[in-house]
Amino acid sequence: MNDWNPALYRQFEDERTRPARDLLARVDGTFHRIVDLGCGPGNSTELLARRFAGADILGIDTSAAMLNEARSRLPACRFELADIETWSPVTPPDLIYANASLQWLGDHATLVRRLFAALAPGGVLAVQMPDNRDEPSHRSMREVAAEPPFAAHLEDGASSRVKILPLTAYYDLVCGEADTVDVWRTIYHHPMTDAAAIVSWVRSTGLRPFVDPLPDDLRLSFLTRYQARIDEAYRPRPDGRRLLAFPRLFLVAVRPPA
Repeated sequence: MNDWNPALYRQFEDERTRPARDLLARVDGTFHRIVDLGCGPGNSTELLARRFAGADILGIDTSAAMLNEARSRLPACRFELADIETWSPVTPPDLIYANASLQWLGDHATLVRRLFAALAPGGVLAVQMPDNRDEPSHRSMREVAAEPPFAAHLEDGASSRVKILPLTAYYDLVCGEADTVDVWRTIYHHPMTDAAAIVSWVRSTGLRPFVDPLPDDLRLSFLTRYQARIDEAYRPRPDGRRLLAFPRLFLVAVRPPA
């Protein structure tokens, strides 16, 4: 795929940052070493920097473009190009914060346990993941990708975003080792101006594995067919807007103190 587009991603920054705020609101404590896994353009890192002034904050991401945006936004924080799947801290952090990043990775049973074990005693693992793979916004991506002439180019599209585990499974993964575990699921309903706005939202994230691999002459055709499905699935409300339902799953797990 092409690198991430920070400008397109930030088009709905307030809506994207809302669950990051909700996650952080459930994190208690004083933290000196913080890692933001999948920091993107720094919108979630900025929340951490404001809340924990003076902490050593490291943001990691696989996108050079996103990291450049984050460095420009938060020159006092550190940012590194790294892959969550292979990342391990040099010094155990007090807080590992992963907002809308782990859903791109597989084997969550191993991943979540590994991240939790990497914390310092008393440390906190805070995770938020979109749980919208079966919503019309994402189901329609796979349906259009299965149609000719797109299917020949998008064999891996449907598998690029993993189906996350049930909420209870994340509790079970860490409850035996944790001091406390908090899991919950929230469905946000975002008013969008029209079907095209919904397409713009997902164009910078979930739609990338379906659109980026296509030849230029097929990309517009794919987007046109996809938007038609979105227009049908999200009908106008009385004010003309469309409500985009966006379920998200949250986990906050605390390691026992030393």
